[in-house]
Amino acid sequence: MRNIKLIIEYDGKKFGGWQRQPTKLNIQGEIEQAIKELTGEEVNLTASGRTDAGVHSLGQVANFKTNSNIEIEKFAIAIKSKLKKSIVIKSAEEVEEDFHARYKCKGKKYRYVINNSYQGTAIYRDLEYHISQKLNIDKMKQAIKFFEGKHDFKGFRASGTSSKDSIREIYKGEIKTDGDKIIIELTGNGFMYNMVRIIAGTLVDVGLSKINPEDIPEILESKDRTRAGKTLPAHGLYLVEVYY
Repeated sequence: MRNIKLIIEYDGKKFGGWQRQPTKLNIQGEIEQAIKELTGEEVNLTASGRTDAGVHSLGQVANFKTNSNIEIEKFAIAIKSKLKKSIVIKSAEEVEEDFHARYKCKGKKYRYVINNSYQGTAIYRDLEYHISQKLNIDKMKQAIKFFEGKHDFKGFRASGTSSKDSIREIYKGEIKTDGDKIIIELTGNGFMYNMVRIIAGTLVDVGLSKINPEDIPEILESKDRTRAGKTLPAHGLYLVEVYY
């Protein structure tokens, strides 16, 4: 039995999320079906974590077990040939038997992309969040640094989140610009449901001068969801990289 690790890129806009589900188009199910067509096997594809409907990935990691003797150098392109163009298998690698994409994960990097032009964009409208009011980037850069370190992010998760432990550590928070684009990047040991999108929404409120950068520690300490910003839409969010 071989254990195959995949790195996967996908455009999430037409999918109901990563997780296999009977009534919605999903990424896990599409790849599992492609592998079945290729190998004749029913496999269980395990990801580093589930991305929500509309969320994109530049580097999702998943693994599956197979008895197939397809050469590893050909696996990625062979699976890709069976998939929609919105999913690309960037690489395939044979790994040790105990590798598990979720349980072995040490951290992740997420990116949230904001288009801060007045008019927005027709071409990239499903790949970035548009806000026409000019954001104060210097204030946003000050604010994001307060999220670094180990904190209780209870006030920065969606209601109904199953995770009991809301302590997470953010190793690095960074804001970059590219023309009219504002790119928020967060690297940490784990992220709860909607956590990145709520942090991004809070940073937008800082950029609009609705929240002061120096108020962030108090908002974190309050653990009060109503003190943080709104949850920004899924289509601006990217899973960039998974660390092992």
